[in-house]
Amino acid sequence: MRLETLRQAVLDANLELVRQGLVFSTFGNASGISRADGLVVIKPSGVGYDVLRAEDLVITGLDGKRVEGKLNPSSDLATHLVLYRAFPTIGGVVHTHARHSTAWAQAGREIPCFGTTHADYVHGPVPITDPMEAREIQSDYEANTGEVIVRRFANLDPNTRRAVLVHGHGPFCWGATPAEAVENAIVLESISKMALLTFLLDSPRRSLRRSPGGRHKGISQALLDKHYLRKHGPSAYYGQAKANHSK
Repeated sequence: MRLETLRQAVLDANLELVRQGLVFSTFGNASGISRADGLVVIKPSGVGYDVLRAEDLVITGLDGKRVEGKLNPSSDLATHLVLYRAFPTIGGVVHTHARHSTAWAQAGREIPCFGTTHADYVHGPVPITDPMEAREIQSDYEANTGEVIVRRFANLDPNTRRAVLVHGHGPFCWGATPAEAVENAIVLESISKMALLTFLLDSPRRSLRRSPGGRHKGISQALLDKHYLRKHGPSAYYGQAKANHSK
């Protein structure tokens, strides 16, 4: 993706977060990366979405050094950079404080796969990181936020679980493009709400301090695999065949 095209894509991604009700005030941010150029485009820190323009976006290298833009980049830039360096297949990152997914993060709970809507997008529970240690918070906080995510994915595939909850903080999502990262954030918020309602309906007398699920422990592995792989697997058949643009 050319840099100017990427800049517009990142602006569109940030504004879509507002349209979808996933951010408020100046919370949240979206970024994108040009792998060919080794450059990241990200929302500037503290700038309201109602006045945000393409020229306000900040361009940095993967080392965090500003290449273009007069404004300071998002305070979460270092987290995005860690993810781009650790997950080489991703092209966009989104961070929100969306209500339901943030509630799961604040409760310190992963989101179980209770149904096929979840399984269509995420191949298993949405993981949650370990709480950050005091030393991680007090020094290089934003970079260490990225590191706790990367540690959580030591044995997980970031291409099949494109979202994570940072303990006590909120969700980060990613995708092949900034637009896909936003789509995954929209999906995450939807399945977060569904999971909470499922938990409450299934266990009306259970304390939220206990493990979620009551009698309902989630769908079977077979059903999870079927729904995820029919859409994303090597023999996926959901949707329409992609057009052959070489002809």
